[in-house]
Amino acid sequence: MNILIADKFEASGVEQLTKLGCAVTQDADLSGDSLVRAVKESGAEVLVVRSTKVDSAVLDAATQLKLVIRAGAGYNTIDFKHARTKSISVANCPGMNSIAVSELAFGLMLALDRRLVDNTLDLRKGVWNKKEYSKVTRARGLKGRTVGIVGLGQIGAGIARRAKAFEMDLLYFDVVDYPDLERELGIKKVTLETLYAESDFITLHVPMNDHTKHMISTGQFGMMKPSACIINCSRGGVVDQQALVKALDDGQIAGAGLDVYEIEPGASDKDFADPVMQHPKVYGTHHIGASTEQAQLAVAEEVVRIVEAHKTRGEVLNCVN
Repeated sequence: MNILIADKFEASGVEQLTKLGCAVTQDADLSGDSLVRAVKESGAEVLVVRSTKVDSAVLDAATQLKLVIRAGAGYNTIDFKHARTKSISVANCPGMNSIAVSELAFGLMLALDRRLVDNTLDLRKGVWNKKEYSKVTRARGLKGRTVGIVGLGQIGAGIARRAKAFEMDLLYFDVVDYPDLERELGIKKVTLETLYAESDFITLHVPMNDHTKHMISTGQFGMMKPSACIINCSRGGVVDQQALVKALDDGQIAGAGLDVYEIEPGASDKDFADPVMQHPKVYGTHHIGASTEQAQLAVAEEVVRIVEAHKTRGEVLNCVN
């Protein structure tokens, strides 16, 4: 079985795939036309990607492809509907990076509250500005504050457990009820409107689809506290970034922590000119929510499990299409 890995991938995973008898080719710089050529020329039966986009052109060029594996949870970068028309299965690795993403989201909360980025930048410039950063009106503290979690899946639950340890109050909204977590953590299910109005931190953990695109926009910002901060480690399109910048400029909310953006560079691109990151009240990271050693080892093991099931039994584990 020929496998093409068009992204970064743990060496341990490549080793395990090779032990299964697979011929593995890896090139983390493939994208667009180069990916189309590589898929066609390699005769790959399995394509593994992380952030690399797999569009209809890639799928149309694949003569032997049977399975695309997203080495992560979200699969909005793969045209899974078109894949279905080509009899190509698409699988993902849900839950493998949930701890890593919840850690980053919580880290962004702490960073916004204590202005950690601005502190560090001033110190690196040789500026001692304790008077500014010790203002009690600027750092409110997390204890007793309310976290509103939109989407209480594995990542949302990870946020809730960490917030509970910091003695924060917990609200959530989800299309599913979680009575066990409600009893365990004292988290309360509320409407979205109530969550927006009462939360000091609003953290988003939903998939990207037609129902969630721009679910946070002008109207939602208008419901929030002026002291509220929004955290997005899900998908960029969930938040209307133009509306976010205006809400920050108008003082409707206090800050934002982003790991994802509406338009993100490709895997090999170096420039990022999104104006949202020029705003002083926005803290950002480079879509690294899943980028911990623990998470990537777990994802690699899950990819190997999916390939083994497909190779030996013809099964497609975690199939999304």
